[in-house]
Amino acid sequence: MDDRLKDIHLLLIYLSGWYEDSTRVPGKKVFRAWKGYLFDILNELERDNLIQQFRKSLILTDEGLKKAKGLKERYL
Repeated sequence: MDDRLKDIHLLLIYLSGWYEDSTRVPGKKVFRAWKGYLFDILNELERDNLIQQFRKSLILTDEGLKKAKGLKERYL
């Protein structure tokens, strides 16, 4: 799959997401977004350790958040 397509999706996830308290680690914040994107791309982003998927939402990993912030600086 084209890396540019994955980058665009990661940037869109970042731009539409929010911080909230983790339900698994007390005191930790996670960056969450809804799963309204192509499943093939979401699966690849998860394989690249940039996101973790849940039933209806996802979170950006630390690595994914760092990359998404870099993409925002680069393109916006």
